[in-house]
Order: sequence, then C-alpha cells, then structure tokens
Amino acid sequence: MNASFDTLLTLVKEKRFHALINALDSMNAVDIAEFLDTLDNTQLLLVFRTLKKDISAEIFSELSQESKSHIVNMATDTELAHIIEELYVDDAVDMLEEMPASIVKRCLKAANPETRALLNQFLKYPEDSAGSIMTAEFIDLRKTMTVEQAIAHIRETGLDKETVYVCYVIDATRKLEGVVTFRDLLFARPDQPLKEIMNTDVIFSGTFDDREETVRKLTRYNFLALPIVDAERRLVGIVTFDDAIDVIEEEATEDFSKMAAITPLSESYMKTGILSLAKSRALWLLLLMISSMITSVILEKYEAAFSAVPLLVSFIPMITGTGGNAGSQSSTMAIRGIALREIALKDWYKVLFKETSISLIVGSTLCIVNFVRLLIMYPGQLGVTIVVTLTMLGTVLIANAIGGILPILAKALGADPAIMAAPLITTFVDALSLLIYFSIASAIL
Repeated sequence: MNASFDTLLTLVKEKRFHALINALDSMNAVDIAEFLDTLDNTQLLLVFRTLKKDISAEIFSELSQESKSHIVNMATDTELAHIIEELYVDDAVDMLEEMPASIVKRCLKAANPETRALLNQFLKYPEDSAGSIMTAEFIDLRKTMTVEQAIAHIRETGLDKETVYVCYVIDATRKLEGVVTFRDLLFARPDQPLKEIMNTDVIFSGTFDDREETVRKLTRYNFLALPIVDAERRLVGIVTFDDAIDVIEEEATEDFSKMAAITPLSESYMKTGILSLAKSRALWLLLLMISSMITSVILEKYEAAFSAVPLLVSFIPMITGTGGNAGSQSSTMAIRGIALREIALKDWYKVLFKETSISLIVGSTLCIVNFVRLLIMYPGQLGVTIVVTLTMLGTVLIANAIGGILPILAKALGADPAIMAAPLITTFVDALSLLIYFSIASAIL
C-alpha cells in the first residue's frame, strides 16, 4: 500500500469522514477504486456510502469484482437503484454477468422499467459477441437537422453519453445512415444540414459479430467508437476504445495462459484460490505427461544403441532442447501472425517454405559450430560427430515446420492457435528428434 493510501486508511479508522471526502475529491476515480479494494468489507461499504453521488457510480465501475459483489450484496434497494441507473449500460452488463442469479434478479428489480428492458436485451447477447460489449449511451441525430440544431441536441443530451466526439445519423426507424464528428460540426456553417456534411460510408459491426473482429475493425481504422447494428441495420449501440482495450487485455491474457499450457483464469492471480490455480494447470500437465510417454517408448526401443555407443546418451538433452526451442520460436511467430491477420489459412505453404528456408540457414549454422566443437571435445569419434550434426539439422528442420504449421492447422479446425505453443510443440518435437537421432545413428554406426 502506498503512503497516500496509509493516510486515507488512518482517516477511515479514526472515522474522520469529512477529511476523507476532501482527500478523495482530489483523486482520480481509478485511484479511489484501488484504495477501496484494499479495505475490509465493513470499511468498504462505510466509505462507499460516504462518496458523493455524482462520482460513486464511476468509482464503482472501477472496483474489483469482489468489492462490487460485496457492495451489491449489502446495499439497500435505493442504493442499488442509484448504482444501476448511474452506470453506463455496458458496465452494468459486465457487472451483472459476473453476479449470482439471485443478485442479478435483485438488481433488475431495483432498476426502472426502461433500464431493466435495456439490460435484459444486452444480457441475451453471447459472451463473445459485439452486442455483449457495446453501450447504448451514444448521440443520435437526424440528417434533416442543421448544424446548429445538432450542437444544441448534443448539449441537451450529451452529458450522460460515453462520447460526444462521434455522432450517428439515423432515420425514423433508427436505421444507420451516416456518421458525423464533432469536428465536422464545429467547422461547418450553423445553417448547413447534416446530410451535406455526414459521411454515408459507415463502417459498422453486427450485434452477433465476434467481439475480437469488432475490436480489430475499430483499431484498424483508428476510430474512437464503432457503431453496432442489428439484423435490420438499426443502430442499437456503440463499442468505444475503452471497451476495445478491455477486450484486448482479456484476450491477450487468455492467449498467454494457453501458450503456457494453463487454463485461462476468470479472476486475477492474487484473487484466485490455490485449488483453482492447481486445477488450471493440472489437466494440461497431465496431458503433456501422457504425451511424453511416446519419448519413453522410443528410448526403450533404441536401448541397444545406448549399450553399443554410450556416448549417444549425453547428446539427447542438447538435441531435444534445441528442437523444442526452434519449434517454440516458429510457433510463436505463427500464432502472432494469425492473431494479427498477417497469416491466413491459405498461406500455409508460404509459411512452410519460409520456415524451411529459415531452418536451413539456422540449422547449418548450428551444425558447423557443433561439428567443430565435437571434433575438439571428442577426438576419434567422427561417426558420433556426424550423427549428432545431421540430427541437429534434421531436428531444426522438423521443429520449424511443425511450429509453423500446427497453429494454422488448429485455426483450420476451429481451435485457438495459442494452444499450439511451446509445451505442446516441445512434446511433439522431442519424440520426432529422438526418432531422427536413432535412425541416423543406426544407419551410420
């Protein structure tokens, strides 16, 4: 806890709430929420109830899920209604999706009929859809409005909107017709109708479109917000850049977990229980352990080779380690390329050609260095030196090819390419590198 938090905590313990509120007035909502997350349940509710009504909802949206749950559980119906009404719809939906059914029912009951209908509509969208992350707080205009009328409308209704910098032009049936920025309005003539300055070439997403695709579209065009429409192209919401950041962070965390062979967590590391953390890792480790039994079978099959040339055993860690590292490098680049849409399924042969070319260059370099090293360290063992050198080249070739192709194969099968990362690639490559090693050893020695 930082020094300023210690001072605030002292004010809480001494129940000097007037001084506490004055201190919190100069702080950002994110910092206030971070401080509230450090309090115990009794202190949390006490301090939250002393917050000014006009900022309490903003601070609430920044709290951890655990703190939100406690406040909702202990709040009165009046307090709950205020929180629900003051939150942006997308923040309220995010909160409700994490709450038990009984709490969701109570929250919806506390909301006014209009808000309740809107929340129910948003809660019906699939978790990974654009509809689940959009907000309904946006500025809508009519093309028959003049610039002066549009600015007056923004002044009248814009206070509770997520953004006023981008406005959307709709017709009487709410179908999206165009988009106009506040900059456009600022530099246009007051009597100029919107239909003359609006952009009719609108880029949008549907409510059931994948949220990653929606965020990718928003970031590709550097938009502040992206309109979301239903099946009849009626404007129902927008996805803003802060929503996009949340999705990017969540998806990146999920991919990192899969690449490390860990089941993605729903909570942060520090807030997840030991048993849950163990379960998230155990399944993958068990799968990888069973897969590695293939390596044991190969070693048993070539046990005679160990007896004939014991020196062969000492090079196994180097060969499997190099293969695993090479495969991890190529799979990481392939996964990144797929995620950024640089690599499509049809590009598999280009990836294979590129990885083969890379492996020939890298593998040859490793072979030359290794050949010289082994000749110096093991004089008179030319046969073993040749076997290890050729195996190194073959292992790098196979590892790069597997690392580059398996993520594309996973994508083609509808799976997340991130699962084809280091742990799984290493298991495949270990088995294949040993097969190559002992096959060459059997042929030469």
